[in-house]
Amino acid sequence: MLPFESPPPPAPDISNPGVVSTDITDRFAAAVKTLAPGEIIKNEHFTLFEAVSALEIMDPKMDSGLLAEGESLDEEYDVSRDLLPEEILGIIDQLLCLEMAWHLGYPLSQTLLTSVYVEALMNPLSTTIEEADFIRDPTRRSKQPKLLFILRAYCVGMLKACCLVNEVVKDELFYEEEDFVTNTYDRSLLYDIPAKHVTNLMMTARTELRAISNDVPKEISMALDFRLELRIAFLRALDLANLRKANPDSLKMPWIQMRGLIDHIEKRHSLGKPVPEAFSTKLQRRLASTMPPRPIVELSFEECYGHFKLLFQDGIEVTDVLKYSDPQSLLNYVLMFQTRKPQPLTFIRTLLQSLLFKEMVVLGNYSIRQIIDHDLSLVVVPCGPQIDPSYDNIELVTDPRHQTAAQMEIFRQRVAESYLDIFRIFCQNRCRVRRTLCHHIQEWDMLQADVEQIDQLLQVNLDEKPLQTERGEIGFALPLSSWAYLYKLRQMEWIVQLGFELSVYQPDELAGMYWYLNYLAKTRAQHGDRIKSFTQRARESVPKGKKETPARDREHLRSQAYIRVTMLDAACTWEFADGLCCLYTVLQRLGLIRPPGPRPYSSDALRYDMRMKPFAHIALPPLPTFDELTRATGQPETSVADLMRYAEGAVGGARKGYEALSKFSDAQAFAVGSHGPWVANVKACLRAAIAAGVAISTVQKAWARMEAEKAPGGEGVPGGKGMEKETEMVEGQSEGGSESKGKAKENAGAGGMDQGRIKLKLEMPEPGKGYHDWWVVPKLIPIA
Repeated sequence: MLPFESPPPPAPDISNPGVVSTDITDRFAAAVKTLAPGEIIKNEHFTLFEAVSALEIMDPKMDSGLLAEGESLDEEYDVSRDLLPEEILGIIDQLLCLEMAWHLGYPLSQTLLTSVYVEALMNPLSTTIEEADFIRDPTRRSKQPKLLFILRAYCVGMLKACCLVNEVVKDELFYEEEDFVTNTYDRSLLYDIPAKHVTNLMMTARTELRAISNDVPKEISMALDFRLELRIAFLRALDLANLRKANPDSLKMPWIQMRGLIDHIEKRHSLGKPVPEAFSTKLQRRLASTMPPRPIVELSFEECYGHFKLLFQDGIEVTDVLKYSDPQSLLNYVLMFQTRKPQPLTFIRTLLQSLLFKEMVVLGNYSIRQIIDHDLSLVVVPCGPQIDPSYDNIELVTDPRHQTAAQMEIFRQRVAESYLDIFRIFCQNRCRVRRTLCHHIQEWDMLQADVEQIDQLLQVNLDEKPLQTERGEIGFALPLSSWAYLYKLRQMEWIVQLGFELSVYQPDELAGMYWYLNYLAKTRAQHGDRIKSFTQRARESVPKGKKETPARDREHLRSQAYIRVTMLDAACTWEFADGLCCLYTVLQRLGLIRPPGPRPYSSDALRYDMRMKPFAHIALPPLPTFDELTRATGQPETSVADLMRYAEGAVGGARKGYEALSKFSDAQAFAVGSHGPWVANVKACLRAAIAAGVAISTVQKAWARMEAEKAPGGEGVPGGKGMEKETEMVEGQSEGGSESKGKAKENAGAGGMDQGRIKLKLEMPEPGKGYHDWWVVPKLIPIA
């Protein structure tokens, strides 16, 4: 043995007398020496799976068959044992916790499939309701404990509900193991048993429970009955979700029932007695899985109760999506529903997708063509000939109306999937929404170019004339490409705004990203003004053969109302982003924001390329160059005082805009069905604007004090006008602004000052703790 070699490990101590061990170390080493360098011997029957398994043998973290001293291979718990009523209650509550852990994204192997009772129901496979029992032998079944039927009915109802939830999730877009794990490990979850039979079993169990109420304490009997009722309501809710044509209020009833039941269940949880031996990780050895053993996910009942309550509340509100008014209200509903905190669970998000466009039927009643045409009518072509359904009846190929209908059908086929994907994308988790939008805008950029060609063909068919104005010729309307461009701009804004929400940007990048958001919002406002010009012309000119009717006038008024709210929203975003850009530029100049540390592998240009990568290949609007963004952000020719005055005016304009928006009705805001959350969102933006005004006033006051101190014998300090009042307004409306250290880079330029000269302390809000997630408003505190 060489000096640096360690002694060989001792031979394993095999205590079982039936095992004879042989040390083959020397023989194996001698055989290896006969091989040439690089030579490999492989047994064709020794698979990769077996090779990896060999590496896992005797590793307690990897080997699912490794047994401790005296441990048996199989679970020895007897499912036919007699249970006390409180023990049944304890097992059911533990199953509730495991079910919620599965909804939260943990696999079944670590949750429900660790239950001995669940395993007994599904292994061997149960295909009828009679077979779904803990004891399969009919002779033994007749002798089973009298209260075990309650646990059996509950477990059967729970497994059937999980099976239906799993099918709903698999049918829609979600991200495996990021959101939800649909793997059932070769367990059927009672797939072949009809839900009606399961419901009947649970209703029978409730009847039998009442019949033996004298043998069970009253409180425990009520607690068990509530849990069975919860399972029945859950199955009814899943069944009704397929009836999308029904009255949405009727679909809410099971969810409302469950929301009330979970409170009763929580109050009686303390009556139960846990039975930990009824759950075991040994059951993972029986599953069709290559995963090593994993511990059981332990969720407290308090956490479980909170999650279930949110689940049922979200289930109540998700059915409101069926109350269709117009496509923009539908989009606002999805946007507002997905901003809820905490975000709805994956099951609710996939249920929303199912309600939206299952089997390519929107909300169970409308074709995709109806929704797209309604959207076009609302946004760009109110009462336009492009969407006139009578043109479909023209069979003469040379007729312009027939050609128009044919081109519009090509347009609808081209945009249908991309249009529906906007709704589908916003049903994902927030990180995935931003990531997917970054790819989706590339599709909309190509779509815009494609439909512009259709627009040009329609110009000829409809004999369209360019719009003439006092400022000169604007050009042709190009309504289809204008519609696509508007949606593309909105998606580009969402990407930047979600970057603020998800803390993608460092503090020293906020000025540049708010400037880019300002650039996009300003472009959207200008594009909205262009659309408005053409829709006004369309209203003033009545096509030949048609008369002005009240219905046509209402459609034009609705279109103008939409353009008005869109332009106002874009103006608020534009102004607020501009004000925050100026504020962060000043904070960089004053040294209150600095880079987060040394960046040996990074530079401003490289970070610009990284942040703008999603927009680099977009044709319109053109991407500003790095030099343009640097100059627009830094504004070296503008003094600190001028920047702050400009920021004050911009934020004040945004504040007035949000105040106006907050007074819009649901119809005016195009938020029918989601008006409450929409107004709450606008008011959160308003509070953020007020807080930004306070921050700007604080900087102005500190700057004035510093300038006065520099002046010979001068101590006059102009106070921040209205600052105290605005501070009270902000603090009274929200508790945002948690402490966090914000640092960013110091800018050289006009008005650049030394950090020690300004008497302010900067606090950046923690993610999710500010007034609004998209508006990162710093808190500035004067110091002595």
